[in-house]
Amino acid sequence: MTTSSTSPISDQRRQAVDSALADVRRLLQAGAPDRKTLSAITARLEQLAGHKALFGRADFPPPDQNEGVGASTRYRLNPADGDAGLALYLNSINPGKTTAPHNHTTWAVIVAVEGQEINRLYQRIDDRSNPARAEIRLEREFTVQPGASIAFLPDDIHAIAVVGDEPTLHFHLYGQPLETLTGRVAIDPESGEVKNYNAAYFRPSEAVA
Repeated sequence: MTTSSTSPISDQRRQAVDSALADVRRLLQAGAPDRKTLSAITARLEQLAGHKALFGRADFPPPDQNEGVGASTRYRLNPADGDAGLALYLNSINPGKTTAPHNHTTWAVIVAVEGQEINRLYQRIDDRSNPARAEIRLEREFTVQPGASIAFLPDDIHAIAVVGDEPTLHFHLYGQPLETLTGRVAIDPESGEVKNYNAAYFRPSEAVA
C-alpha cells in the first residue's frame, strides 16, 4: 500500500521534511556523526515534530485494532531517496508493542510527535567471540515522548515498549534505510541467543508520496 495525497497539507509536509533532511545532511558533512552531532540532528528533528498539524492521525493512522495489541505501521517519509542515505520514518504503533534488544548498524534518532515509548538501553558485556551468543546488561530506561528524544550510535543496543493509552507517532531517522540494514541483530536477554533482526522481525514500510 502506498499513501499518496496532493492536498495543501501534504505539500507543506513534503517541504518541511525536505528542509529538515537538507539541514541534517549539512550537519553530516564532516562524516559519520558522534554524539554531539546526533544531539544537533535531534534538535532539528524536534523542530519538525513541532509541526503537529502536518503529521496527524488522519494521514498516518495506526493499525486496525483487529491486527492485535502492539501492531505497528511504519511510514517512509522520503521514499524518493530510495536506498541511498538518510531514511525518515513516522511510526504509528498501538500500545503493547515490544521489541527484542537490538542494534541498528547505523546511527538513529527517535523523536516523538505524540505518544510514549519506553526505551531500555543495554550494554554488551561478553567478548563477542561467539557470533551466535551475546551477554547484555540493562543499563537504564528512558521514555521517549514529546520533548524527550533519544539517539543511538551504530553499536548501541536498545529495546522498546509502547505504553499509555494512545498510539505513538514517532519520527525514526536513520543513516540508512532499515530495509538495507541486513546485518543488525536481536539478542535474547535471558538466553543470549543472537538472531538476524530483519530476517526475524522486519515488516515492510508504507511509502508516503
